[in-house]
Order: sequence, then structure tokens, then C-alpha cells
Amino acid sequence: MTEEEKALVAYRMKRAHEAIDEAKILFEAEHINLYVNRLYYACFYAVSALLLTRNFSTSKHGYLRSLMHREFVKTGLIPKELGGHFDILFDSRLKGDYADFARFKAEDVSGWLEETQKFVAHAESLIPKLT
Repeated sequence: MTEEEKALVAYRMKRAHEAIDEAKILFEAEHINLYVNRLYYACFYAVSALLLTRNFSTSKHGYLRSLMHREFVKTGLIPKELGGHFDILFDSRLKGDYADFARFKAEDVSGWLEETQKFVAHAESLIPKLT
């Protein structure tokens, strides 16, 4: 990996952590749909960083999801449970951002923060092994 690619991986992981911090603030402010959005983006940035280690880069969300499953979940690098969490966030973010009258209840999604933190931490732990 070039130094530029390593810097981009680090930047994307930084954005993943920032999105988690933003999600916490939004949850406390009772902006639950935006909380779900930021949790999704935390995982999106982490997967985007991981994909760079495989020389893949995309801004297309569906393609990123497909690549994550092909390159990391099916190979066992990301546990199926964490891959499933990404899928839940993927679908929920779409619903929350685009479906009319979609509202998430805090009690239904509060546990997603911890799962997202696990996802991002796991992705981050893989990077040194893949670079």
C-alpha cells in the first residue's frame, strides 16, 4: 500500500469514529432517525477503509455492501453477526432517510450503538493484518 492509500484508510477510520460520536449526540437530542443514519455511516466508512486494503473503492452503497460480504463476511474476516448488523443499518438508513413517516423508536435502536462500535473496532483491528 502506498503512503497515500494508508492515509486514506486512516482518514476513513477517523470518519467512522466521528460518526459514532455524532450518533451519541443525536441520540441524546432525541434525533433518532439521524442517529441511525450516523451509525450506518460509521460502518460505511469502516468498510470503505477495509476495501481499500483490497484495492476497491466505491461510493455506491449497494456495491460496498456486496463487496463487504464477498471480501470479508464470506471469507470469515468479519463475523456473520457483524455483517448482519451492517445489513440492518443499511436497510434502516434507507428507510429513515427516504420513506415518508418512518420514525425509529429510541428503545428499539438504542443497542445499535454498541453493535456499531463492535463493528468499527473489528474493522479497525483487521487493517494492520491486511496492509
